[in-house]
This record gives sequence, C-alpha cells and structure tokens, in this order.
Amino acid sequence: MMKLNSSSKDTEFHDILKKNVSVFSHLVSASQNYLTAFSKYSNDFMIPYLIATSYFNDVEKQKLWSTSPLENVQSYMELLAFNLDLVSRSVSSSMKAITHSGKMEMENAIAAVFNTLFCSEGEDVEGFLARQAKMMDVMANQYPQAIQDIEPEFGFHFEREDNKKIAETDRFILYQILPTDKKVKVNNSGKPIIILPPYVLGANILAFLPNEKRSYAHCFANQGIPTYIRIFKDISTNEAVQVMTGEDDALDTQLFCEKVKERHGKPVTLNGYCQGGFSAVCNLLSGELDDLVDALITCVSPMDGTRSQGLADFLKNLPQRFNDLLYGTKTLPNGNQVADGKIMGWVYKLKSIEDESPIAVFYRDLMMFGRQDGTNVKISKTAAAINYWLNNERNDLPMAITQMSFDSYNTPITKDGTLPIKLFGKKLNLKRLKEKGIQWLICYGESDDLVEKETALAPIDYIDAEVTAFPKGHVAIATSWSHPNSACALHTRFGNKNYRGPVRYQLDLDADFNRSTAKK
Repeated sequence: MMKLNSSSKDTEFHDILKKNVSVFSHLVSASQNYLTAFSKYSNDFMIPYLIATSYFNDVEKQKLWSTSPLENVQSYMELLAFNLDLVSRSVSSSMKAITHSGKMEMENAIAAVFNTLFCSEGEDVEGFLARQAKMMDVMANQYPQAIQDIEPEFGFHFEREDNKKIAETDRFILYQILPTDKKVKVNNSGKPIIILPPYVLGANILAFLPNEKRSYAHCFANQGIPTYIRIFKDISTNEAVQVMTGEDDALDTQLFCEKVKERHGKPVTLNGYCQGGFSAVCNLLSGELDDLVDALITCVSPMDGTRSQGLADFLKNLPQRFNDLLYGTKTLPNGNQVADGKIMGWVYKLKSIEDESPIAVFYRDLMMFGRQDGTNVKISKTAAAINYWLNNERNDLPMAITQMSFDSYNTPITKDGTLPIKLFGKKLNLKRLKEKGIQWLICYGESDDLVEKETALAPIDYIDAEVTAFPKGHVAIATSWSHPNSACALHTRFGNKNYRGPVRYQLDLDADFNRSTAKK
C-alpha cells in the first residue's frame, strides 16, 4: 500500500512538473512571438519615418541659412506643437486599442486562473497560455507568410500574358483585360472603356483577387465589355516616367484613346480610380481627348482636396514652412527627383494616426484573430491580399504629377469651376465637360476616410453628374463590391436610390449609343 501511495505521488509530481514546464514554454513562446510581430509593425511605421527624417535634414540644411533666426525658431516651435499633438493622439488611440484587446481576454484569463487553483473543468492556465502562444505564432509567422503566399493570386501579373498588350509609350503600356470567365466573349462592337489606375496605390488593387471573382477591371471584362487599362511603367528604370508632366499624361492617353476607338468604332469611356480619376478629368478639360471620349466614370477620386476633412486639415495644421513637397522628394542616382511613394503613404498614416499607429494596427489585427477559435485560426485571402497590397504597392511619383495633386489639396476650385492647375498653358474649367456633352458618373465610398464624400462630389457644385454611393471605404468598390454576388455588385442597380454601379452604367451607355445610332 505504501508503495502505491509513493508511486501515485511521484506520478502527480511529474504531472505537475510537466504542466509547469508546458506553461513556461508557452509563456516564453508567446512572449518571443509577440516581440517579433510587434517589431515588424513598428518597423513598417518607423522606416518611412527615418527616410522622412533624412529628407527633412537635407532640406533644412538649405532653409536654415535662407530664413531669419526668429522665423526658424517660430517654425520649429510650431512643428513641436504639431508633433506633440500627433504623439498625444497616437498614445490615446494605442491605450484604447490595448484596453479593448485586454477586455476580450481578461475574463478568460481570470477563469483560467480560477480553474487551475480549484481544479475546475474548463480552460486552465496552461490551455490559456497555449492559446495565446498560438495567436502570437499566427501574428509573427503564419500571417506574414500568408501575406507573401497570396502574391501569385493578387493583381494582374501581365508577365503571364493572360491579357493583350495593345499599345505603348515611353511612360505607359495599354493592356486589354480579357474575361476570366471562359464562357464570356468580348463584344468587339461594344463601347470600350479605358481604366486609369491610381499612381501611388498602383494598378494591382484593381485586380484584387481575379480567381475569386473579386477584380474591378475584370467586372467589366466579364460582361463582355472591351476593357483596357493604362499601366504606369517602372519609374526606377524609366527616365521618361521620372520626368513626365501632366501634358505627357494627356498626350499618352490621347494616343491610347485613338487606338481603342479605332479598334471598336465607338467613343471611349474614361474611368479613373482615385488619383486616376483626377488625371482623367484634367485630360478631358485640356481638350486633347475631344471627339475620342464621350463619357467619364470616377471612383473615390479627389476632385477638390481642400474639402477633405482629413488630409487637407492635416496640411492646414502643418506649419506652412513644412508644407512643401521637398520634404518627400527622393533624388535618384541619375540626378532626377521623384516623390517618394513610401513617404506619401506614410503621410496618410500620420493623417489617421488614431487608427494607423503601430500599436493600434497591431492590436486591431490581433483582435481579428482573437475572435476566432484560438486552436484553428483561419487567415482570409482578403486580409492577406489587402496587407500584401499595403506592404508592396507604394510607387514613387513624377514630381510634376505629384505637384498637380498637391495643388488640388492646397488650392480650392474657383467659384466658376476652374481647377487650380493648368495643362498646355490652358485653364481647366469643369463646365467644359457639359459643353462637350460628356456624361459623368461619380462613385464614392460612404465611409471613405481617404477621399471623403465632399472631396469626391465637389464637381456637382458646378455641373450635373450622376452620383452612386457605395457602402464602406476607399477600396471597397475594388474589393468587396467587385464580386458579382455582392450586395452592391458593380453590374447591378442597388440601394434605396437605385444607384447604378460603374459596370451597369457602361452597359447602359452602350445600349443608349446603339439606340441613338439605329435612329440615325
């Protein structure tokens, strides 16, 4: 009997020791992966900061000697106050994120301690820490790997030659986007559309996940619409891109419109997404696309940046001395200067520091996985693709093109509808679109905090345009609503106001064109 008791105690001791070792192992693993994951989120924010600091120092070395000491002191004091406000907002939002995340697990942690102390059923401390270790492994290893693994499925991948190269200039390549639905044939007698992607955000967001039927460009192609997209050449290896101007943009677009109109025998619809929409409008107002384009679609495009409650206010609060493109300018080995795309993206993070600080982003992602069963965490392709895009699709920009956007965020459209920029020495007035009979559909995101409703809809103060409101934010039209079975599918009418999606709009334009031609 004594031997049995001794053996039982030995077994119990070994079980306790084993459990303690397991607890310690999970704790160490969770801690290491927490530091690894958080350091990555911090680096994503701090690397652009360090680059910006380098640019700042280079510019200030020149400015310090050209301004008075009093002005220097005043500007730096204003900058200090501006930075302190950013820090305060960042700390406040970070604490909220930590508190919110803590609330999700606090009850579980207390229950785990209780179950361990009183040998109750349910998750004990070992189980709780095992789950936390699993979560941190997802954040530090599995999630980053999933983001890299999504690359073959994300974007156009023109190197595969699934789409046709139609034309080329020193700055752009025009591709025809072919249907991914093999049952669909291109209607070559249909009205063609040319899509102008955003410069900074890149074109691939418009082919989010084609094989999942979530691609803005393929929404048009899969309806048989002759669909084309203008692709920006690599700025790092093409000098013509580095020095391009708004006039170059317009002339290259003119060439592409001529070729597309010749191919299909119908005038082109120009469709700009984000900054591409602003470029499209400027090109049309310049007169270079007359008789080539008869319709315009803009999606979440900043038409008057001064109406932005986010970025414009951010620039207004920035001391005037530092509201200068020089602080985001990169000098290339050949001496040409371009706007650094990483800095442009970082500025948007600063503008929304409450949501984009490293701690806030880290805990937001952590809570995304924490809501799942900790033993079987699933990483959605959507989350992976969005993060791949955010991590890899920030392009440098020609200075002249950046200056156009910069001017639009600092100078409002005049009372008579004139934009704050010129092309070919001409003033650009929105009323010219009405004079030329160009139909216009403006799409915006109801929760877009990058290009707010007021910024996108500024033109309707001067001319008539059809408006379509989409739920969600800046890229939802290209991601959530590009699926044909979504609530706001682009080829349908939707909402209480019977809005037309951009694909529906294009199909209806073609039908109207055919009817008017038949009558003649």
